[in-house]
Amino acid sequence: MIDQVLNPGTEKYSPAKKIGELLTAEFKKDPNFYFFSPDETTSNKFDQMFEVEKRAWGSLKTEPWDLPEAPDGRIVEMLSENVLFSVMTGHLMNGERAMMGSYEAFFPIVTAQLLQQIKFIKQSQSVPWRQPVPAVNLLATSTCWRQDHNGFTHQSPALISQLLSVPSNLANCIFPIDDVAAEEAYHFMINSENVVNLTTFDKNDRPRYIDSHHAKFQFDNGGASVFQFISDREPDLVFAAAGDIVSHEAIEAIKILKNDLPGIRIRFVGINALSYRAIGTINNKLSKEKFSDMFTNDKPIIASFHGYPETLENILENYTSRGRLRVHGFNEEGSTTTPFEMLRRNVASRYDLAIDVAKLKKRLDLVAKYEAVLEQNHLHAVKYGLDLV
Repeated sequence: MIDQVLNPGTEKYSPAKKIGELLTAEFKKDPNFYFFSPDETTSNKFDQMFEVEKRAWGSLKTEPWDLPEAPDGRIVEMLSENVLFSVMTGHLMNGERAMMGSYEAFFPIVTAQLLQQIKFIKQSQSVPWRQPVPAVNLLATSTCWRQDHNGFTHQSPALISQLLSVPSNLANCIFPIDDVAAEEAYHFMINSENVVNLTTFDKNDRPRYIDSHHAKFQFDNGGASVFQFISDREPDLVFAAAGDIVSHEAIEAIKILKNDLPGIRIRFVGINALSYRAIGTINNKLSKEKFSDMFTNDKPIIASFHGYPETLENILENYTSRGRLRVHGFNEEGSTTTPFEMLRRNVASRYDLAIDVAKLKKRLDLVAKYEAVLEQNHLHAVKYGLDLV
């Protein structure tokens, strides 16, 4: 058994604040560590770093309300992702570690540079005298699912799909389910070499589901694990999710279904990492044997993904047949709206997942019930700007 958290999902913590805490410790430990961010260190909740380090700033005038600044500051902020990425990779080439944080929607700005870095890594590995370089570590938050005031322009998980499509197999996309998993993801990233790591998480408080043992087990086990606290043996169907918000929706959908369909047996598989054509990281991909152990050989799979559903669907098809799969995710439907309404718009809410199962079980009464809940929340969100759910 790997579920050790008492009452999983009841306590909430910010994954971004946990990362900020770890970055703060990194600055104190490593005098050559740098952090790069367009102008969003504070809004992304990494700002604990300012307790121990200053923002890079030249001889220009400062104001009393400014955050700590100095010419030798190691928190580099500039509203140019391209310039920041270039400076960061130069730092990495010297063998020194760094990380870059940004709003998820604006990381695709550096896509061409990322692809060139991947080409460099691939070529350098064939040169005997080339030493490994620290990983390109990207921290993506302020994600597509939670842009309550910025709207459609700030909603894009496109970089995930791009990185997972590169055959060089030198990119990991990591999706910690909570703050504990985010801490394990940080340790994985900071110790990586010759790879690109993109880790995506919400900056708001999220339910805590697992402990550090479970978080480490996911990395060691090919990027996935069965969540025992919400799972049954010999399931009738399997839920799976990669991403903190969509994982929460999947878990809540299971609770709804167990209440409305007494006796139904469901398993939940949490996915914490994806790489080229596989679940798991580039050096520890989930085997087909382990996939069958967790997902069964033939039961329906209801999957939820932080990004575009086709991206996860294409990976799952390397393990099983398309006919088993019903995959939900971000369908490029966005707006300045409430969190649950964003999920409804993209057919990715707990009730949308429950509708899949109701249809499989030919329970049209439940389909109608869940659709009514979705419509009721939509009308309430439009009128009051708040979610009922």
